This record gives sequence, structure tokens and C-alpha cells, in this order.
Amino acid sequence: MQRTKPPFRADEVGSLLRPPKIKEARARLEKGEISAEELRKVEDMEIEKVVHKQASVGLKLATDGEFRRSWWHFDFLSHLTGCELFHPDMGIQFAGVQTRHDAIRVMGKLDFSDHHPMLDHFRFLKKYADQAHVTPKMTIPSPAVLHFRGGRKLISKEVYPDLEEFYQDLGKTYRKAVKAFYDAGCRYLQFDDTVWAYLCSQEELQKSRDRGDNPDGLQEIYARVINYAIADRPSDMVITTHVCRGNFRSTWISSGGYEPVAETMLAGTNYDGYFLEYDSDRAGGFEPLRFLPKGNKVVVVGVITSKFGELEKKDDIKRRLEEASKFAPIEQLALSPQCGFASTEEGNILSEEEQWAKLRLAVEVANEVWGK
Repeated sequence: MQRTKPPFRADEVGSLLRPPKIKEARARLEKGEISAEELRKVEDMEIEKVVHKQASVGLKLATDGEFRRSWWHFDFLSHLTGCELFHPDMGIQFAGVQTRHDAIRVMGKLDFSDHHPMLDHFRFLKKYADQAHVTPKMTIPSPAVLHFRGGRKLISKEVYPDLEEFYQDLGKTYRKAVKAFYDAGCRYLQFDDTVWAYLCSQEELQKSRDRGDNPDGLQEIYARVINYAIADRPSDMVITTHVCRGNFRSTWISSGGYEPVAETMLAGTNYDGYFLEYDSDRAGGFEPLRFLPKGNKVVVVGVITSKFGELEKKDDIKRRLEEASKFAPIEQLALSPQCGFASTEEGNILSEEEQWAKLRLAVEVANEVWGK
């Protein structure tokens, strides 16, 4: 049976490849050839088109493709009160490639302002999603993302001498964000999260220790912060999460199955749905899905890769869904690509045509598995 509310049987994570016109406009803005307002007009036009494109391939939701963002996370976090973007000596190291040298640090008391630019980004998306008769979906980074990679070193000790106060303010900040997006008309919100995957990686856990942090007990802290942040959401608002092992120019960061965090993540956080990567051996098997509580929660199985253009075979996808259903009921499963197609503005190594073919494939398989 198909679902009438998110997450849908055929869904998507969020980001889409940036159209050439947006890339060209951004380059011209950097050179001082056009204004920020002129860039916004280009983004507006391309977002309107991409919303209708998502509807045309059969999706019941649409994002803005994150077309206004450079990063999936920094653009949101840098506009939180108390946070600032800075440029360290090194970028984030992926498998064989390093990102631009951007990062976020906490220099003041955390808070969420009703003037956060992504509220207007959502309102614009909703206008055209309503026209296309699809549900507008907004994606923001999880609160855990603000802590894990930088850790104690990137949180002012003058402002937060005790990290417990930081965690409390982090939860309050996101609670205000959830309410603000709801008041703007958002009924489908997603917290994108690399941290649950990092907590499954011995290498990433060691990097945390090398930074001077103690990762023991973090998953319980993060679950507490997340649950506080989403506790007051109204009954008609769906909040999901997406767990990612890194997605930059078709590369990755972490490896390791979900077993170390599955019980806390699936049973201990109060999300309505979980987008889980399952496109490679690095994600492990489906056994951790046994911790999904029986009921209304949904796991969106990401067995279609967004990293490369080769199209998966329908029979292979159906076989993997059948394997997953041995550990969680098929009624509590859905299908999507394993990640976004452009977590940063650079995008993954595939064409727009290949991107749309994968989303169309997800819709076709979902119709065949769950009915139209």
C-alpha cells in the first residue's frame, strides 16, 4: 500500500545537481559581475522548474534541491545565533579528496532567529510545491552535526565552560527552529546527520579522541538533544533523519554497519522516519533494522546510489528490499537513493539525466512493490 503522508514509498534525500545556470551565476557573483539579487532571481527560476520536474517523475514530494546552498550543513548552521563560518588550514578529508577550507565554530550563546534565511527559502519552495500538488520537504543538519566534528575545541569555553549547558541550548535552539518552520507551513522536515554513521566507525571515533573529545556516551546525549528538539512538533508534522557516511564529489568518509547505534537511533530517538544508506558494503547488513519499533516509524532504504550514474536493476532493488523485510515489516519500509546528489554545490559525478533516471526508478519500483 502507498503512503499518503511522508516519508513516501518513493522518496528522496534532498539535494539535487546544481543546474548550469546556477553554477554560472554563482561564478559571476564571485567575480563581481552580477549582484546577489540577480543570483537569487536565477535560483528562483531554477527552483520553480525543479519542483515541477520532481512532480513529473512521479515523486509525491519536492525539495528545492538545496540550490541556494553551498554546503548541506554550513549554510544553515552559520546563520544560527552564536555560530560563525571560518576558514581553517584544512578542509574535511574524504576518500582521496579534500573539501574547501570551511568550518563552523560556536562563539556565542546559541539561538534560532525568526530571520533565519532558510525560512524564506522554505516559503518559496512551498509556493511552487503547492502548485505542483506535491509535499514540500525541508532539510537542515541535525543538532549533532554542530558538535561532533569540531568538538570541544570549536565551542567557546568562555561562553560554554560546561558542555551540558551547550547541549541544553542546542536542544532549545532546534526546538525553536522546528516551530518556526512549522509556522512557515512546513509539514515535512528532515535532520541530515553524518554523526550516527561516524559513531559506527572506529576510525572516526579515534579521530574524536585525537581531537581531545570522549565519544563514549555521545549517542545517548545526541538522542536526548534530538528528542527535546522535536518533542513539541504538532501531530501533522513529520520529522525524519538521513544518516550519511559522507557525500562529496562521489566520495565518502566513514565505514561501518549500523549495529553500534541502531538501538539508540531507531528505538531511542523519536523521529518518524530514517533514511539509511545501503548502497555499499560500507553500510553493513540489514540486521540492525530489527531495532525498529513496530508501529508507524518508517525506514527508507537507500539501495540506489547517488554517487554514480549506472542505473540499478529493478530485480536487484526488489531483492534487497526483500532482505530488509526479514528484519523490519515491508509496511514500515520505503525506497530512495542513498543520499542527495549534491551535498555540496560541486555535486556528485553523474549527469542530470542519470539523476532523474534514478529518481524515476525509485518511483517505478515502489509502485511495483507497494502498489500504485
